[in-house]
Amino acid sequence: MRHSPTLRAPFFVIALALLAGCGNERIASSSSPESAQATGGGDEIEIWPLPAQPGAAQPDLAVAPDGRLLLSWINAQQGRRPALQFAEFYADGHWEGPRTIVVGNALFVNWADTPHIIATADRGLWVHWLQKSADAPYAYDVMLARSLDHGMNWSAPVRVHDDGTQTEHGFVSMWPQSHNTLGMAWLDGRNTPAAGAEHGGGEHGGGHDKRVDHMGAGADPEHSGGMMTVRAAVFDPHLRPLSATQVDASSCDCCQTDVATTSEGALLVYRDRREGEIRDIYASRFDGKTWSEPRAVHADDWKMPACPVNGPSVAAEGAHAYVGWYTAAGDVPTVMLARSTDAGTHFEKPRVVDRGEAVHGRVAVAVQTTQVWVVWLREEHGAQSLWLARYSPDLSRELQRIELAKLQGKGRATGFPKLALRQGALHAVWTDVIDGRPQLFGARVGSQR
Repeated sequence: MRHSPTLRAPFFVIALALLAGCGNERIASSSSPESAQATGGGDEIEIWPLPAQPGAAQPDLAVAPDGRLLLSWINAQQGRRPALQFAEFYADGHWEGPRTIVVGNALFVNWADTPHIIATADRGLWVHWLQKSADAPYAYDVMLARSLDHGMNWSAPVRVHDDGTQTEHGFVSMWPQSHNTLGMAWLDGRNTPAAGAEHGGGEHGGGHDKRVDHMGAGADPEHSGGMMTVRAAVFDPHLRPLSATQVDASSCDCCQTDVATTSEGALLVYRDRREGEIRDIYASRFDGKTWSEPRAVHADDWKMPACPVNGPSVAAEGAHAYVGWYTAAGDVPTVMLARSTDAGTHFEKPRVVDRGEAVHGRVAVAVQTTQVWVVWLREEHGAQSLWLARYSPDLSRELQRIELAKLQGKGRATGFPKLALRQGALHAVWTDVIDGRPQLFGARVGSQR
């Protein structure tokens, strides 16, 4: 019998925040914010100490309705069961936490398919994680829980999908559908062959450890079978689904999804999978009742015979939405950024943010009034670096470009960076590997609190 991860209520680590802060200062020369290779005028960058001890990775970062920042991560200490933890950063500059949400060997830990945390206006905290459903390497479910007391206690978790198949479910996006309801979208493998070694290499059977990175080197042809789909649902405060539907019948199997709230509803972006293995970025909007017909953000026409594990990011303010993504159409690795002025119904011609063999992707986007930020990874000569650029709202002008950090970690170990804007200040979080152990780092750019 497979045991579920254990939900935890109250959990504190004494002086952990102090230790994490000292750790960031100690290794400032390797993975801390840098501006030695910056172009254009811009804001000052400072270290943002995080309350996550070494061993932390898979971060998520979100802004609550009251302005506090929510940071979650997975703590995977050697010899201990993995734990999903979070902390809250308040406007006066202090952290509360870390607190542990769930812990257990059934917690599925993956570099690309990571948990997320979000808050609704009723003071509710919502969190999802991935839980193994069978012994097959990539058979896992999406679990959801809610707290009304800042994560001191959590509801009994529910499985967000009802298909009961021992297949892959993950790459989740969440948004506040109302003051006390939550929207969720995820990639759903109910139509695919059961996860496991019998499917051979490639995207379906090989799992993420055999899937390709940004260039697709060494990919095997995909196993024929049912397609991964994009599904979505809305959950009430009791974690009951109010609606559940299929958004797209065929998607890339292991690229991140993302969502942003526009003036016309939630805008979901993901990597589609069309005939001929064309894997471009698509968008669909939820008006509270139905999802719009998915449409391409841009016709890259990237033919890719396996999953690149490199999904899009979206940010929105009113009717203005911005999507950043990676593509290697024409065998040229590129980071793109596109704007919509009608809440994602149409997108303008994208701007090229970065291009060339060193471009690694893993993009995150943030927007606030007069500025649009995008962060991405590069890797050349065996070394990774994290880059940050700022644009005018119409994307016509690049206002600033910064090499945010030189990373010691390589390949997948550095995961996916996260961005959040609060009161004009940009907050960035990323993963590096120091002395063989993952660790989270943070930077703050612009206005102080």
